[in-house]
Amino acid sequence: MALKFKMERNFSKGKMSIGKKLIAILMITGLGFSSASAQRTLEIGGFGGGSYYIGDINPALHFYGTKPAYGALARLNLNPRIAMRLSWSRGKVTGDDTKTKVVSNRNLSFLTIINDISFTGEFNFWEYYTGSKRNYFTPYIMGGFSLFFYNPKSLSGADLRSLGTEGQNVGFDGRKPYKKWSLAFTFGFGFKYSLTEKLGLGFEWGMRKAFTDYIDDVSTTYYIDGSTIDPDNTAQILSDPTMSHKPYVQRGNDKNFDWYNFTGISITYKFDLIGRKKCNTTKW
Repeated sequence: MALKFKMERNFSKGKMSIGKKLIAILMITGLGFSSASAQRTLEIGGFGGGSYYIGDINPALHFYGTKPAYGALARLNLNPRIAMRLSWSRGKVTGDDTKTKVVSNRNLSFLTIINDISFTGEFNFWEYYTGSKRNYFTPYIMGGFSLFFYNPKSLSGADLRSLGTEGQNVGFDGRKPYKKWSLAFTFGFGFKYSLTEKLGLGFEWGMRKAFTDYIDDVSTTYYIDGSTIDPDNTAQILSDPTMSHKPYVQRGNDKNFDWYNFTGISITYKFDLIGRKKCNTTKW
């Protein structure tokens, strides 16, 4: 604390350069955060809600085809404004050309189960403590990265990746089967509310920008002449259900990667980690 007082005295007397003043401000701020972090808490809980996707089959309609989703999370509260979170979410996403009608004469569809592991940071707009009688509510924003696993199937259950619907299995135009995992940039917003001294309630809308265009198994071009498709060949039928396209005709847009979303409610239980004997509601 003597260091803090000395810096504040020199600052007020104008004996510090602009650079040194900036460093001093950062150090004083850091001391403040360090003091607040003495009340770190861990929250563990579950998540329930819905999931949906944005991509070639559904390029713009948020919440279209929302399916049930669930998961778990662990949140480390570093101070009243900042938290780090590790979460796992599982949900289905789907799309159907015959319903969205974005592209005529294509009739593609899919259903994918996504398992998402996300590491994100949260910033509370207001000070928040689970268990506080004053700082018991806040909106927040979050951002980070996700690792997710997926394997698109047809609505009838056929494994689209293994069928190579864009010629991956026959090496058309040098194509190879895509991976069943990818990374994503994660961002969103939500609200936190303290239910009791230990229980917290949350609502969140969380978007993921995937680094792949194959969540829906649609990305590039057709690879086979539709007029020569064998009606008994599942891979060919699922590649071009209308049997009316030529090789290299656009099937999807490989310039725009897919998105997916988890939206829902979480309930967490708080564990005190540091400063357990100290009141974490210093105002109330």
